[in-house]
Amino acid sequence: ALNFPQKLWKLLESDQCRSMWWSEGGKCIAVDEELFKEEVLGRAAPLRVFGMNCMKSFLRRLNLYGFTKVRRDSERSASLPEFRAEEAAAAAHRQILYYYSPNFSRDHPDLLEKLKRR
Repeated sequence: ALNFPQKLWKLLESDQCRSMWWSEGGKCIAVDEELFKEEVLGRAAPLRVFGMNCMKSFLRRLNLYGFTKVRRDSERSASLPEFRAEEAAAAAHRQILYYYSPNFSRDHPDLLEKLKRR
C-alpha cells in the first residue's frame, strides 16, 4: 500500500486529476479547494484515494508530513495551463491553496522516502 506522500505524488502525476497540479516549476502543489472536495474527497469507498472525505483532514495530513502553506497573492503563474486554472478558479470565486515541502518536488521522486509523518 502507498503512503500519503506517494498517493499524492501519483495523483499529481496522473492526467485524471483537474483539481490539483504542480505549481512553481514543480516545487509546490496547487489545490482548487472546491473542485478537489468534489473530484477527490467525494469519491466513494473503492475509488477513494485517501482514507478521508473532508478537506480539513486532508490539510491536517499535509501538515503532518511537513507541508507548509504558501501565499500567492500578487504573483501570476508563468505556465499557461496553471495560469488558465487560476483564472478559471478566480472567475468562479474558488480558492486555490498552495503547499510546499522541500522533500516533495516533481523532478525528484527519490525525495519521497524522506517525507515522514511527524
